Parts: sequence; C-alpha cells; structure tokens
Amino acid sequence: MTTIAGGLRVRVGVGLGGVAWGVALTLTLGVTGLQAQDAGRPMALESLARTALDSNRDLLAAREGLEVAEEQVSEAWSSVYPTIDLNASYSRNLSPAVNFFPASFTNPNAGPNDYIAVRFGADNTWSSTLSFEQPLFRPGVFIAVGAAGQFRNYQGEVVRGRAQSVVTQVRVSYYQLLLAQEQSRLTENSVERVRESLHETQALNRAGLASDYQVLRLEVELANLEPNLRRADNAVSQARRQLAIQASVEDQESLRVEGTLAEMELDDLAANSVANREVLVFMGFGSTGTGSVAAALDNASRQRSDLRQLSLNEDLRRAEMRVEQMSYLPEVTLFGNYIVNAQNNGGPSFFATGEGQRAYSRIVGVRVSVPIFSGFRQGARIDQRRASLRQAQTQTRQAVDLAASQVRSLVEGADEALERARAQRLAVRQAGRGFEIASAQYREGLGSQLELTDSEVALRQSEFNYAQAVFDYLVARAQLDEATGQVPLVDVEMGAGVQ
Repeated sequence: MTTIAGGLRVRVGVGLGGVAWGVALTLTLGVTGLQAQDAGRPMALESLARTALDSNRDLLAAREGLEVAEEQVSEAWSSVYPTIDLNASYSRNLSPAVNFFPASFTNPNAGPNDYIAVRFGADNTWSSTLSFEQPLFRPGVFIAVGAAGQFRNYQGEVVRGRAQSVVTQVRVSYYQLLLAQEQSRLTENSVERVRESLHETQALNRAGLASDYQVLRLEVELANLEPNLRRADNAVSQARRQLAIQASVEDQESLRVEGTLAEMELDDLAANSVANREVLVFMGFGSTGTGSVAAALDNASRQRSDLRQLSLNEDLRRAEMRVEQMSYLPEVTLFGNYIVNAQNNGGPSFFATGEGQRAYSRIVGVRVSVPIFSGFRQGARIDQRRASLRQAQTQTRQAVDLAASQVRSLVEGADEALERARAQRLAVRQAGRGFEIASAQYREGLGSQLELTDSEVALRQSEFNYAQAVFDYLVARAQLDEATGQVPLVDVEMGAGVQ
C-alpha cells in the first residue's frame, strides 16, 4: 500500500510492525506539513499584537515588577500584625563560672582576706523565650501601607504603558512591512513594464519602426531599475525581521502579513478586502475620523499612561513625605514574654525534668516610645521628600505641556495624511489612464518612447505616493491612540475579527 503524507510518498509494510511504523511516519510527516503551512500563512495585525502582549520580554519584565510591588504591599501590612518569636538555647558548661564572696557572710570569725568560692550554674543550661508584640499606635505604619499601595498602582500603570508601547510598535512595524512590500511590488511592476516595452521596442526596431536609441534608452532604464528591485526586496526582509522581533515571533523569515496599502480605501470600509478591513477595524472600528483636538486632549489628560504614571509618582512622593513626618509621633506597643529556664548536672536532660530544676516567668507590658532628638536627621529627611515632591510636580507640568503639543501634532498629521491619501487616490486613477493612453499611442506609432517612460514613472510615483499617504495616516493613528491612552487590546476591547 502507498500512502501520501506531507507531500511525500511512503511505502508501508504489511506486517503489524510495518503498519505501526508507517502510521507513525505518516502522522509525523502530516504534522510537519501542517506546521510548514502554518509558518507560511499570513498573520493578521491583531494576532501579532496578541502574540506580542503574551511574549514580549520587556512587558514580561514589567509584569514581574508589578509582582514585586504586590509583595511589597504584603510586606508593609506585616508591620500592622502582631509578631511572635520563639527562641530556645542549650549550653554545656565545661567549667562552670565561680564567684568569690567574703567568708564573713557565713562565718563571723573569718578574716578580711578569707573568701568562699560559690559556683554559679549547672553543667547543662536550657532557656526558651516566647515573645509577643502588637503595635497599638504606630501612625507611620499605616502611611507606609498607603505608600506601598501607591507604588503598586504606579507599577500597574507602568505595565499598562508598556503594553501600549508594545502594541503601538507592532502596529508601526506591521505598517512598515506593508509599505516595504508595496515599494517592492511597484518596483517589480515597473521592471516588468519596462521589459515589456523593451521587447515591443526591439520588435519595432527590427521592423524599422523604432530607432536604436529608443531601444538603448529602455535598456538603460531597465538596468537602473533592477538594482532598485533588489534594494526593495532587502527592505522587505529587514521590515519583516523587525516586526518578528517586536511581536516575539521566532521564525522571522517565514513571517507573512495581510493587507495591501495601495488597495486600501480609507473612506469606505465595505469597499476593502477582508485583510484590509481587519487592519482598518483594528485601527478604530472602521472610523477614519480623528475627532476634535479638544476631545483628544481630554482623553490624553485622563488616560495617557505616562501622565498617569507621573501623577501616581506625585502621590507616592507625597506619601513618603508623610511617612517621615509621622516619625515625630510617639509609638505604643503591647508586649509579652513567656520564659522557661532549666538547669541540671551530669548528662543533659531536655529542660531538666527533675524537681526544682525548671523555672517559669511571665511578663506583660506596654511600651511607649517618644522621639525627642535625633540630631536633625528627621528634619533633613522630610526636606528631602518635600524636594522630591516638588520635582515630581515640575516634571508632571512639563509632561502635560509636551503631551498637549504632541497630541495636536498627531491629530493634524493624521488629518493631513487622510486628505493627502484622498487626493493621491484620484492622482493614481489619472496616472493609470495616462499610462494606458501613452502605451496605446506608442504601440500604434503615434507616441514617443519618452512619453511612455514619463507616463510609467508618473504612474509608479502616484501609486507609491498613495501607499505612503495611507502609511502615514495609519502610523499617525497608531501613535495618536497611544498618546490619548486608547490602544486596541490594552484599553479598547477587540472582537474576533472581520468575517
């Protein structure tokens, strides 16, 4: 029997072992074939963005930082809870300590230089202490818990900002690859058109209807275009590798994307192909308007990640200053100790079970600690925290002004690119019609080869200008989403795609 798996023909034996081996090989080759197909299958922008959010190393590092902040909150709360410690020790007195007392303590007739040697301690000494402390009044602790919570919120916003940056980088790299592919495609089309014109001109030259100069001119133009095609192909490879790195795709060379900038209609979502529609829907659910500058500024002031990080940084610095200020207040702590001591001579017996060899003590009390003077250290620390707060406030005001300027520029750039794309769409139609007329006239001998070349160059330039305008618009929208804090998959929920 012959089986075809993964494009290979395999001869399977009749015996049971041969059948098992053949089936295993068929499954292996089949899976390999599917993996090869998946590797070459174009990936949509949303899929690449989701992959990046799951695998980007910088984002994973930011999430680990958030985990650290979560644990710091737990650590801060530990200062509110009671602490219980158990300490136990055992010591063997190889030579027990001996002290001397005047002999007159026990013998009134003893001389002034007569002493009695008194041995302190037994051969074995055991000690165990169970201590307990519960803060009753410690204002700095609760402020410190709040500061830890502020740091956790700050780290959470750092993760959000990093996720926004990752999605934006993937979008821009995706658009860059589409533009590079468009440049390669247009250059290849130009090369093919020049080759066709060269073949036609050579035929006319052999018939005596075209000069040698016309043939030579086309040969020179073809020689100039072919290196440009190689350069365009290299640009596609570089853009593909860059996108693969941004999206954390391991197989860089096999990465393929969906969409065509030259065929993208920015004013009519339904007029686009499914691939182009997915790109536009990811950009903003089919809406090509950027909205007013005032609305964009309002969104940026409320949702922009770097501004929110600076605001949370202010809160954190303010909390740190309050922690230092609370150090001037007294602290009240409830404490208690339970102590067990034991001694015995001879061989060690665990905590001396003999009569009179073990003693117990219990202590309960309240401790009040009032700071009086610390060498001006505390005042200096408060001034440091106050200066850090003023620095954070200055940075926030500066960032707000820069963000407002950036948002205005992005809105203006997106609107300009959209209008330019609309104008270039008309120019492409006109240039295409002009090239058709010039080609027909040249074939009929009514037009010159120079006119044909000029019309071809105009068509190629118009097509690329339109693709460039669409690219500029998509990039401006991606950057505007990040600048206003409305990034798809991070701040805006996405559907399952365009059917």
